[in-house]
Amino acid sequence: MTAPALIETIASMADVRFDGQRSYDLDVHDRGLFSDLLKRGGLALGEGYVRGDWDCDDLSELIARLLRARYQLEANSFQGLREAWQRLREWILNPQTLHRSFRVGQVHYDIDPRVYAAMLDTRRIYSCAIWNDGDTLDQAQERKLDLICRKLELRPGHRLLDVGCGWGGLLAYACEHYGVQGYGITISARQYAYIRDHHSHLPIEVLMADYRSLPQLHQPRFDRIVSVGMFEHVGLINQGTYHRILRDCLKPDGLFLLQTIGHFVTTAQTDPWIERYIFPGGRLPAPSQLAQGVEGVFQLQSWENYGLHYERTLLAWWEKFSAHWPLLQGALSDEFYRMWRYYLLGCAGYFRSGHGQLWQLLLRPAL
Repeated sequence: MTAPALIETIASMADVRFDGQRSYDLDVHDRGLFSDLLKRGGLALGEGYVRGDWDCDDLSELIARLLRARYQLEANSFQGLREAWQRLREWILNPQTLHRSFRVGQVHYDIDPRVYAAMLDTRRIYSCAIWNDGDTLDQAQERKLDLICRKLELRPGHRLLDVGCGWGGLLAYACEHYGVQGYGITISARQYAYIRDHHSHLPIEVLMADYRSLPQLHQPRFDRIVSVGMFEHVGLINQGTYHRILRDCLKPDGLFLLQTIGHFVTTAQTDPWIERYIFPGGRLPAPSQLAQGVEGVFQLQSWENYGLHYERTLLAWWEKFSAHWPLLQGALSDEFYRMWRYYLLGCAGYFRSGHGQLWQLLLRPAL
């Protein structure tokens, strides 16, 4: 199938029109978008939006429709060849090596801190919330934190390690409500500084380190380990190392809770715009890939999917960010605003499509 026919077919299958009247249709301002789409696909779509080449009122619905249509179209034989090439490329290049692991911190987490202050809850939890009707973002995030603490069966005096601890909100909650001793690692300089500045009154120790440095950093073993929204940066080639290191850091009778975004089917592809501008080296596992990495290292106690909650979380983040934009406009460019809108609402569409999953696994060390 030729590239022009591919784009036309995807659009028709998605019931999306160029210069249509519906909220999820594309309003094209620069006709050069079409030739760019033929050459560069999803990268051109994202870059074109940030430049202002096109607009869409309901961006999340547009992305959800395009993703569903693309999957229907590409579920054929030529997709297998593309996947095989992508897997070979991953094994050769390993985008998540130790010396590359800090890049995502610099590109994404170490941007102007006012962005995250504007869009996140008061604890700065940058992962999926668990919602009930009528919840505020703060309430939904606290419900998620307490769910994690209860699953881990935290007790006073437990040593809790948070791998990829963000701004320390989960550790702070566990210290305040469950009496644990908190330890965290992050690859973000700004997150590290924030925890040192804002949680110094709590028994929390934070280090700026990659998970592969853990064997040299901590003794004795931990009672509990949690990792929320960090596994997406590990990569398939490294997941065996990741699981073995965390098992060896955990007491034999300990518990490990892993929360990660996953993709509903096996794929070696990553959205090229997201990888270039938002999460360099990011990779999402399929269920079979995640299970394969855990097998023989941990015993699976439970596996739950909260994917439906992530669309609402992303929309809440966008609502807060856009409401605060007048206060940020002087410090950040209009291009950043469009980039952030495409990121948050495009990801909301990813979860709305059903392709995006959000898993919580509770694990024990294998005997």
